[in-house]
Amino acid sequence: MSDSRVIVFGGTGFLGRQVAKDLVAAGHDVLVVARNAPKATTGYRFRAIDVSGVRAGELAAMLAAERPATVVNATGGKWGLTGRGLEASCVGATQAILTALAMTSLVPRFVHLGSVLECGLASPDAPEAAQRSSRPASEYDRFKLAATEAVLAAAAAGTVDPVVLRLANVTGPGVPPASLLGLVAGSLVDAALRGGHANIELTALEARRDYVDVRDVSDAIQAAIRVPGTTVPIAIGRGESVSVRTLVTMLIDISQVPATVIELPAPAPASAAGTEDWTRVDLRPARDLLGWTPRRTLSEAIGSLWRHALEGHPVGNR
Repeated sequence: MSDSRVIVFGGTGFLGRQVAKDLVAAGHDVLVVARNAPKATTGYRFRAIDVSGVRAGELAAMLAAERPATVVNATGGKWGLTGRGLEASCVGATQAILTALAMTSLVPRFVHLGSVLECGLASPDAPEAAQRSSRPASEYDRFKLAATEAVLAAAAAGTVDPVVLRLANVTGPGVPPASLLGLVAGSLVDAALRGGHANIELTALEARRDYVDVRDVSDAIQAAIRVPGTTVPIAIGRGESVSVRTLVTMLIDISQVPATVIELPAPAPASAAGTEDWTRVDLRPARDLLGWTPRRTLSEAIGSLWRHALEGHPVGNR
C-alpha cells in the first residue's frame, strides 16, 4: 500500500470536499469516490461510483488496484433523505465498503465519520453514565449507529484498522443549504441581492448544540490518519453547548443584512422524551488519543460560512 494514498468515499459532500482539499494540501495522493462528479477537482482524482448500489466485486477490484493506506468514510448524508434512501446513505454505503475491503488483502486505516447523536440526547446535568447510556432518538441517528457498529465489527474481524470520529454539529464554509444555518444564509443572500429585508421563519430555536468548524473536523481526520487505531469512538466538537438562536443572530450580524426572525411553535416540546435538546462534547478523548483540539472560534466558522455563501453572488453596496 502507498502510505500517502487516501480514498475519500463521499468526497463531494460538505465534509468530504473539505477533507479532500486538505489532504491534497498535506501531500496525500487522494481519490474521491462519490455518485456525482464535482464541478471541479483540485489536485485529486475522481471516480463516479454509487457504493451502496455497485457490485461488491467491482468495488473490491477498485480498492485492490488503488491499494490505499487510508479510507475516509464521509458517506451518510441526510439532507433530503428519509426511509430507505437514508438507510442506504448511512448504512448501505458503509457496509458495501466494508464488504469490498473484506474481499481484498488490504487492512487500511478506516476513518469513519459518525455522529454524537448515535448516543442520543441527555440533559446537561445528567451523570456521565446516563449520557453514555442514552439511545439514538431519530431515524438518522439510529442508522449512523448501525454504520459505526458495522465498522467496529469489521475491526474485530481484522479487515480494517479503525478510528471512529463521532461528530457534533458541523458548520463553516459550504454548509448544506438545507441545514438550519444554510437556510438562514440563503435567505440573507437573497435579501442582500435584492437590497431588501430578510424575513426568516424557523421552528422555535430552543436547542443548544455543540457546533464545530468543518476545517477543524478535517484537521481531526488528518490526526486520525497519523495515530494508532482504536475501537473507542472519539467525539469531535468544540466542547461547549451554544444556543442555536445565538448562532442565527451571529450569522445575521456578520452578514449586515436587515432581517427579522419569526420563530414558529415546535411540533412537540423538546423535553417530551424526558431529555433536553442539548449536546456538548467531552474533548478529553480527542486530546488524549488524537492530540487534537479545535482551533477556530464560532465567529470564524460563521464568518467563513457567510463569505462562502456570497461566492458567485456579487452584492453591490447597500
